[in-house]
Formats: sequence, C-alpha cells, structure tokens
Amino acid sequence: MKFGLFGINVGPCTDAAVAVRVAQAAEQRGLESVWTGEHVVLPDPQVPPSPVPPETPFLDPAVALAYIAAGTSTIRLGTGIIILPQRNPLVLAKELASVDVVSRGRLIFGVGIGYLKPEFDALGIPFTHKGVRSVEYLEAIRVMWTEPQPRYRGRFVSFDAINAFPRPLQQPHPPIVIGGASPEAFQRAVQHGNGWYGFALDVDAAARCIEGLQAAQREHVRPTTLGELEISITPAGKLDADTVKRFADLGVHRLIISRRAATEDDVIAAVDRIAELQSGAQQK
Repeated sequence: MKFGLFGINVGPCTDAAVAVRVAQAAEQRGLESVWTGEHVVLPDPQVPPSPVPPETPFLDPAVALAYIAAGTSTIRLGTGIIILPQRNPLVLAKELASVDVVSRGRLIFGVGIGYLKPEFDALGIPFTHKGVRSVEYLEAIRVMWTEPQPRYRGRFVSFDAINAFPRPLQQPHPPIVIGGASPEAFQRAVQHGNGWYGFALDVDAAARCIEGLQAAQREHVRPTTLGELEISITPAGKLDADTVKRFADLGVHRLIISRRAATEDDVIAAVDRIAELQSGAQQK
C-alpha cells in the first residue's frame, strides 16, 4: 500500500512556501506522493453539487507542482484531478511535460471529466460529450508525448505537421490515472488509464467501484501496454489501521488522504498521521 496526501495546492498550501514545507515533510516521512485538486472557477453562490465555497483558493496544478518539484527530490507529484475537457490538450501536454522534466520524472497525470455545469458555461466549453472529448484529448496528449511526428485526427481535436519538445522524462509517458465512479468512467480507466482514482469513498463504496472496474475489464479489451490497473482511493470518514487493512484487502494500491486543515500546522499534523498509518501497514 502506498500513501499520499491530497490538497497540496488548496487552502493553507496556496501559500507556496507552506506547500513546499508540507511536501518536504511528506517526503521526509516516506509518503509516496502529494496530489493537487482543481477548480478553475467555482459557482458563486455555492449550490449543490459544488463541493466547496467559491472563495476556496486553488493554485493551478501545473504551477503548484512545478514549484514543489524545486523543493523536493523523490516524492511523486499527482494531479488529482485535472478537469480534462476544460483544457486545450496540446497546451496541457506542454505544461505537464514541463512538470515531468523539471521534477526529473515524478509526475502522475490524473484526470476527470467534471460535473459542475456552471464551470463549463463560464469557460465557454460545452457540457455535452465530456467523456468522448476526454478520451480524444487523452489520445492526443499521448500522441504528443510519444510519437516522433505527432498527428491526430478526431471529432474534437485534430493536428498534423507539428511537434513539441521537451517530451516527458518518463517513458513511454507519465502514468495516467482516470477518476470517476460511473460505468463510463470505469470503461475509460480500463481502456485508457494506467490507474483509476476514486474520491471520498468508504470501504463499501470502494468495493462497489472495484466490482464495476472488474466488470469493465471483462467487457472491454485492456491494452497490455497499460499494465495492471492501479487503484487509488481518497478515503471518506474515519481512517484507522483496520480500515487501511480493509482497503488493502480489496486490492487498493494507494490511499490519497485528505484532511480538513486551516493552518500549516494542521496539514503537517495530517502528514504525521498518514506516516503513522503507513508505518503500521508496512509492519503488517
């Protein structure tokens, strides 16, 4: 079981110096990864299903991770998640290849398709066909990262006779982790992701999602180049050693733990608690 910290670009960690100190503490305590969240804009006033108040600060994931990379050396840097259909795929490919280069190959590229229509409306981006567009964008990004002469022709993105360097250091590309708890998200993860990410799930909900992923693997061909589907979960509710074991018994590979924090000290305390859970899991 690997352990990570969610929210390295949110709340207290929007102070870049705090984010670096938190990431350094996580690295020193042996955590595997730190993860960003993303909302480019938020509905104001907050209305369901918006998860946080509109004044909640979020640093841009690529900016935050690049800055943190300069102050760390081994901890992995995950986007958890980037809302892919809100992004230009070629610009995003450049930004994240740059993060992988400056971090010396530590990026994990997590994506989702989004669920807040006011965000899409404000950005002038259609709320329809998010899943299909996201698959095309993933394919286009992968082409930009891996093909000697990148070219792609799809319904939503097409290009030819271009190139872009540097390429990511990780080969063939940084791990791609696909979030979402719908049958369509499970299919996307099986067919296009190195991993799947479930957010704010208790053990029972995680078990149902893993059953959904297994059903998708029976129904859809998984490219062998993607390897084993790595399961990441941000747990909901109380997390103790017994609960960690129950997640492990389900086949969860990584817990990315989120804790409410108002101050730097709160976040460091959360890091300490995660390190304790990690130590207990390793001893078992």
